[in-house]
Amino acid sequence: MNRIEERFARLNHEGQKALVVYIGAGDPNLDATRQLALAFDRAGVDLLELGVPFSDPLADGLVNQLAAQRGLESGTTPPKLLATIADLRRESQIPVVLYVYFNLLHRCGVAKFIADAARAGVDGLLVLDLPPEEADTYGDLMQQAGMCAIWLVAPTTPEDRIALIAKRGTGFIYYVSREGVTGMQAKVAENLAARVALIRAHTSIPIAVGFGISNPEQARQVASAADGAVVGSAVVNQIAQLGQSPELVPRLEAFVKSLADGVKGR
Repeated sequence: MNRIEERFARLNHEGQKALVVYIGAGDPNLDATRQLALAFDRAGVDLLELGVPFSDPLADGLVNQLAAQRGLESGTTPPKLLATIADLRRESQIPVVLYVYFNLLHRCGVAKFIADAARAGVDGLLVLDLPPEEADTYGDLMQQAGMCAIWLVAPTTPEDRIALIAKRGTGFIYYVSREGVTGMQAKVAENLAARVALIRAHTSIPIAVGFGISNPEQARQVASAADGAVVGSAVVNQIAQLGQSPELVPRLEAFVKSLADGVKGR
């Protein structure tokens, strides 16, 4: 098992749920990304998703689009990000997933990107725009590298395709609780429990739910129906507001601790 599988197995043994936090890598810079990762580990985050900056982030709402832009402006590239993760591994074993668009893998070379990511200490990839039907070679390379291939299931995904995705997924299934792009929402989707149950009928691996979770109460509600809650835009929005402020790390650490407490019923 890699770090993702180990973390979910431990949480399941303890009767706990996972908090997954997403931030844009390199926003406002890569040193801040490393410091935030360490702070999140201290605060009880179970898994960190790092958005690799890309010029055309099609699945992202405005908050995360702007984070990607700031990451590009700070000079963040895939090799520099992997070097940062390798540095992080000297201090933390928090599971790390790269949230990435296929163009970046293609430009680097899929096999090279996967090998380099595994060597740096990445535990999984979530490739937003790679259809699982076209991912045979990708899946084999990920398995050989010991990394989890994480796939999205949407509210509109038909059951036969859920079965295909569940068969190919490792680590966890990421259920997108709302149609459209990422962004904060006022309430949790009403059909969440039913959709999670439908996915569970096709897989035994954990299911984490994201898109729209903004506060500890929503995180608690989502975690009660699934194996984990993913919070992104609400965290990224605070990074945007604080920027280079010395308050960035302590303020974000306190916020994600409140999310972790919500997920874990503390």
